[in-house]
Amino acid sequence: MSGRSKPARPELPVAGNEAATLLGFLERQRATFAWKSGGLDDAGLQATLAPSSMSIGGLLKHLARFEDDMSTEWLLGQKQLAPWNGVDWEHDRAWDWRTAAEDTPKMLYERWESAVERSRSRFAEALASNQLDLPGTGSAEDATWLPSLRYVLLNMIEEYARHNGHADLIRESIDGLTGQDPPD
Repeated sequence: MSGRSKPARPELPVAGNEAATLLGFLERQRATFAWKSGGLDDAGLQATLAPSSMSIGGLLKHLARFEDDMSTEWLLGQKQLAPWNGVDWEHDRAWDWRTAAEDTPKMLYERWESAVERSRSRFAEALASNQLDLPGTGSAEDATWLPSLRYVLLNMIEEYARHNGHADLIRESIDGLTGQDPPD
């Protein structure tokens, strides 16, 4: 999509199994975010809505990290990917939000899109068993905490839903774009 074209509105599987329903809702949230964040230039990506310093560029970078962390650390139990693993998160919890203004629109859109594709692939493989109760499949440093596939997917839906609300308000303040779902 590269932030420039309209994403298709995914059809939700109203009679699907649990895995298909969870993935359907996650894809709907991703499509809504792609629509709300799409097609903005540098000024649009850096625009904020007072009193918050949150920007759509920050949301793109944050959700790219979120996609990678959920599918790598939480699902597979592996170490955090680059560039996220080079950040001292204990002392700079807002790094992704703060540094988004240093990235070009192309970098922000591509980073998020790449993270979504990696995440989709990992979840498709993990869900092939159709056993949402299974814990993550990797060897985490803290093997006592590997959440179930169901938990990770619900966490992802929750995170996107929350940030879609932010993106909705910021985008409306930029160019008046409103609506709940990408248009057909």
